[in-house]
Amino acid sequence: MKLSVVIPTLQEEASIGRLLVYLKLHTSPDTEIIVTDGGSTDATRSIAAAAGARVILCQRSGRGYQMNQGAVAATGNVLYFLHADTFPPEHFEQSIKQAVEQGWESGCFRLRFDRWHWFLQLNAWFTRFNVDAIRFGDQSLFVKWEVFDLAGGFNEDLILLEDQEIIGRLRKAASFKVLEQSVVTSARKYKQIGIYKLQAGYFLIYGLYRLGLSQNQLVRVYRWIVSE
Repeated sequence: MKLSVVIPTLQEEASIGRLLVYLKLHTSPDTEIIVTDGGSTDATRSIAAAAGARVILCQRSGRGYQMNQGAVAATGNVLYFLHADTFPPEHFEQSIKQAVEQGWESGCFRLRFDRWHWFLQLNAWFTRFNVDAIRFGDQSLFVKWEVFDLAGGFNEDLILLEDQEIIGRLRKAASFKVLEQSVVTSARKYKQIGIYKLQAGYFLIYGLYRLGLSQNQLVRVYRWIVSE
């Protein structure tokens, strides 16, 4: 079993180097680390290359498209999609391989934030439940390559919620497991915009998405939330 870690990036020079050093320390030598960059104009790609990652410059940005490009380039039979500002638990590779060996073909970790706040702690606590409505990309995602291919990969037409949308299709194609350990993700957007405001905005966007609003409409709502 070989693991391929796929990290989509865009202007992530502040975080990508530290993450890659961490991953190198906590993965086996044959684990593949792929950074799919959406056209960063900062030092993201050079930092990633210097840290030993395989860097792919994508023709356009878009997280779904970039992650699909990483999957196509991967040589591992298990894919692990990870955000550039999210750190998996130290033994994540062993946990994923053990889960796959036990018959789980896809899954994610629970979530913690790098900043303590009671409301963020509460949000993170709910990620232990195996419910689609609380499955988002910050929790990372592992999936066997053939299952990912069978499910059709990420929907590249989606600008928002592409990480969440794929879960329903994966469940139809395979078993899905929420692992007991937690990833630690950055609370930087919550710091910038406000904890309650941003979380309320996420709930609003998800609700509107479920009601069938278009991606362009959802993007306008998101931009209104972050600009207020």
